[in-house]
Amino acid sequence: MCGAIVEASFRTLLIFGSGPTMKLIAGRYGGHGLKTPSGHQTRPSTARTREALFGLIDARIYLEGAEVLDLFAGTGALGLEAISRGADLVTFVEQKREVLDYARENAEKLGVEDKCIFIQGDAVEYLRSYSGPELDLIMADPPYKLEAMQEMPDLAIPHLKTDGVFTLEHSSHDWFDEHPHLMTSRSYGRTIVSLFRPPLPPDDEETEEDAVSSTEDA
Repeated sequence: MCGAIVEASFRTLLIFGSGPTMKLIAGRYGGHGLKTPSGHQTRPSTARTREALFGLIDARIYLEGAEVLDLFAGTGALGLEAISRGADLVTFVEQKREVLDYARENAEKLGVEDKCIFIQGDAVEYLRSYSGPELDLIMADPPYKLEAMQEMPDLAIPHLKTDGVFTLEHSSHDWFDEHPHLMTSRSYGRTIVSLFRPPLPPDDEETEEDAVSSTEDA
């Protein structure tokens, strides 16, 4: 299921020192620290962005018992936040083995390794070749200059359950306003968070159209 490991250009944030530099925000493990590597290896989402992201997610789906895919997982902050809020299983996909080891260590520290699957590989190729069960939530925090950025919604949406959500963090250089399955986009500093959903089943689409027609007739 995992595609070939390829070279990728990663956005970086200089993180000084080692040990917990980020904390989970809410849920069972809220306030617990996460270890991150020192140096130019990861660019984790800020606490403000993660809090806002999960506010948008919580307003749309129930995370209790959810199955989640965390792409460009880094040290696992997003996926572990999902577990803290009730997700039952999270698959973490990260290119760099040494960074993925931090995600694994963070999960073990929380005692949730049984809810985690760790895959070292290219996140885009993994998504292209994915053939597993439909998911409740797919999250992607790729490098801003990812060549496949515009493809990401169309690669992810087919793997969601009918009421599932795909979240994508990107910069203002990429816009998805005309994407037919965009639910919302919100800006948080340099980061834009966009949420997408799968197309409605035919019966639901007809129901919505009938409701609109009835409103217009009235």
